[in-house]
Amino acid sequence: MSALQRLKPRHAGLALLALLLSGCASFSPDGGFGVVSPAVQSRTGAETRLLRNEDDQRALGKLIADKLAQELSADDAVQIALLNNRGLQARYWELGVAEADLVQAGRLQNPGFSFKRSHGGGELEIERTFTFNLVNLITAPLVQRIEGRLFEQTKLAVAEDAIKLAAETRRAYYEAVAAEQGVEYSRQIAAAADASAELAERMRKAGNWSKFDLAREQAFYAEAMAEVARAGKASTASREKLTRLMGLWGADTAFKLPQRLPELPASAAELQDVEQGALRNRLDIQAATLETQHTASTLGLNKATRLINVLELGVVRERKGEERMRGYELTLEIPLFDWGSSRVARAEAVYMQSANRLAETAVQARSEARESYLDYRSSYDVAKHYRDVVIPLRKQLSDETLLRYKGMLLSVFELLADSREQAAAVKSYIEALKDFWIAHANLEAATGTRLNNAPAAAPAPQKEAPAHDHSNHGAHQ
Repeated sequence: MSALQRLKPRHAGLALLALLLSGCASFSPDGGFGVVSPAVQSRTGAETRLLRNEDDQRALGKLIADKLAQELSADDAVQIALLNNRGLQARYWELGVAEADLVQAGRLQNPGFSFKRSHGGGELEIERTFTFNLVNLITAPLVQRIEGRLFEQTKLAVAEDAIKLAAETRRAYYEAVAAEQGVEYSRQIAAAADASAELAERMRKAGNWSKFDLAREQAFYAEAMAEVARAGKASTASREKLTRLMGLWGADTAFKLPQRLPELPASAAELQDVEQGALRNRLDIQAATLETQHTASTLGLNKATRLINVLELGVVRERKGEERMRGYELTLEIPLFDWGSSRVARAEAVYMQSANRLAETAVQARSEARESYLDYRSSYDVAKHYRDVVIPLRKQLSDETLLRYKGMLLSVFELLADSREQAAAVKSYIEALKDFWIAHANLEAATGTRLNNAPAAAPAPQKEAPAHDHSNHGAHQ
């Protein structure tokens, strides 16, 4: 007969209850990712999943190859980052850690069994003890609820990190596209400056120009070439940042970006009460709320157990020779020196910390929502002003300059200067357009929602600031 079978009925009932409670805790099929994936996809527009085995790795490799075979879009970059960024994948595995803690909390501590055999003086003494922790049995449901909240909090925190990575990837994408586009226009400005400096040199040799005029054109050309170098450096840095976020290396780093940023949408998004929207949709707010609830539950547990640190119940069977004795053993720690008040005070302090951090998170979320929305609207207005006012005026001025040059009313230097100024205006428009799309990504992250006016595909590239035809530029004065 086993030790459990020899227990009294009520003791056996407690042990059986312990076994039943232990059997209730099990791992979920999706490891908590059934919550993370929809939350991320609804806020980023891209799918994410945990890479568990070689089949997942092969599927990811094919997906990356398919997307890199064509011109990379912002959504494609976000999709690759959410699947291939190894830091994020490591963060995903924290779900497994949190779920393991939850399952462990639902399983009671293993019972203890001790066997003692001694003899002497012609007597044989055998003692068998079966014990289990009553405090663990009593508090198991509460502990499991606490770990359940921690698991839910981890889901939200992991999803929030994925959303932040998606927003960072979008920003890096627009930075990289704008940087490459800026390099092209820096080269156009440098080409116009080169032509102007070369012509100035010929004019100086012909005795038609002073050293001052020549030095001025040469200095501008030197500065233009330095700007090309700076633009190239910025382009390399922004591209490498995007590459890191997407987790690419080797041949995959040769991905192709669009030649131009997406155009402005027809109108800016109109959002009502962005603060409440942020508080309602942002996952960091939800995670901070769960953390506060978890801390409050922990405080309740500490109050319940502050006087009972160790409580174990055991069934004892003892045999002395032919004489058998039965009984039970109860071990209770006496709160003589430590009444648990320090643990309760600590829990209360931790709770107040958590409550204040929740309030701080809410204040920051409100501020970020307001700031990002104002930045989004002002960035849209600036980019629209460049597109609808500055660039058309520059184009009109360029056309008039070219007409006057052909009519021999302006010199070739004035024509070249106009070409430089027009290209510089287009570069400013590129910066304004980049600022808008970055503000667009920031607003989505700050409010926890996807905006309806997502970027459309960029139009076919065209020369916004064509260099003037200088094939007939003589020494016209």
